[in-house]
Amino acid sequence: MPGNHTTSSVFAIRLKQARLRSGLTQEQLGIHAGIDEFSASARINQYERGKHLPHLAMGQRLARALHVPTSFLYEEDDLLAALLVTAAGLTRGKKKILLANAETLTQSTSTTRKTR
Repeated sequence: MPGNHTTSSVFAIRLKQARLRSGLTQEQLGIHAGIDEFSASARINQYERGKHLPHLAMGQRLARALHVPTSFLYEEDDLLAALLVTAAGLTRGKKKILLANAETLTQSTSTTRKTR
């Protein structure tokens, strides 16, 4: 997601991505997140259009309903957002392996920079 995006536009884009991937309608998502069924669709629509940014507690409920980490909904970088979703689906043991590999990559990158 290149460019300068506001938090509300990043949230709007990520929310819609996750909702479409989950196969939920706006109304279904809202209801799963605990929004009254009569306003669920309208509220999710406003969030997806970037008109309103929900409080963090609502962002957390939406993330749980969508089975994504809350941080995904606020992440500007597309690759990091994809990594967050992928990592969230791993077991704790595999998350530890992923972290160790990422730390190794970081160390090898900083070593390469120092030798240049």
